[in-house]
Amino acid sequence: MKRSKTSKQWMREHVNDVYVRRAKSEGYRSRAAYKLLEIAARDKLLRPGMVVVDLGAAPGGWSQVAQARVGARGLVVALDVLAMAPLPGVKFVQRDFSEDAAVTVLEQALAGRKIDLVLSDMSPNISGITVSDQARAMRLAELALEFAARHLKPGGNLLVKVFQGAGFQEFFRAMRGGFRDVVARKPAASRGRSSELYLLGRGFSGGG
Repeated sequence: MKRSKTSKQWMREHVNDVYVRRAKSEGYRSRAAYKLLEIAARDKLLRPGMVVVDLGAAPGGWSQVAQARVGARGLVVALDVLAMAPLPGVKFVQRDFSEDAAVTVLEQALAGRKIDLVLSDMSPNISGITVSDQARAMRLAELALEFAARHLKPGGNLLVKVFQGAGFQEFFRAMRGGFRDVVARKPAASRGRSSELYLLGRGFSGGG
C-alpha cells in the first residue's frame, strides 16, 4: 500500500526527532519517557518504595522511568491492550482498560497495596474524525480518574493525558473535585502541533 503524504511526513519527523534519537542511545523504549522524566523532576512525582500503576504503558517507556525510581521496595504495575516486552521489576497486565475485567486483574496484581501514583498515557486509535477521537480520548481519561478515585491512597497523585477540546473543561473540574490542586503540564517532548496536555492531580482527598 502506498503511504500517504501525512504518513511520510510523520516518518521523516520521527526519524529526525531528537527524543527518538536520545531514547535509542539512552536505552528507553520510547520518546515518551522524556515526558515523564521532565514532569517527575519538576513535580517530584517518583521516589523509592512507591506503588505506581501505569495505564496505556506499551511499549514501556514510562514504566522504565517509574521502576528505576521506585526501586526494589516499590511496585510498578503496567497495563495495555497491546503486548509489551517484559521489564525487570514491572508487573504487566495485557487487558483492555475499558473492560471491568482489567480492573479486577490490576487489583490482583496490586495484592492489596494502595497506590501512590496513577500514570495514564492512554490514547485511542485515531480515526481522523475529530469529534469521535476527542470523545474516546476523554473517556479514557475519565476511566483513569475513576480508577484513581477508587485506588489511590490519601495524598496520592494522578498524571493523566488529555486533549484540549470538547469535554476538557468538564474533566478538569472533575479532577479538581478529588485533589488538593490540579495543574497542567506540557513537556518539551510533546510535539508542538499536538493538542495533548498532561493534567497532574496532587494530594488526593477522596472527594467526589
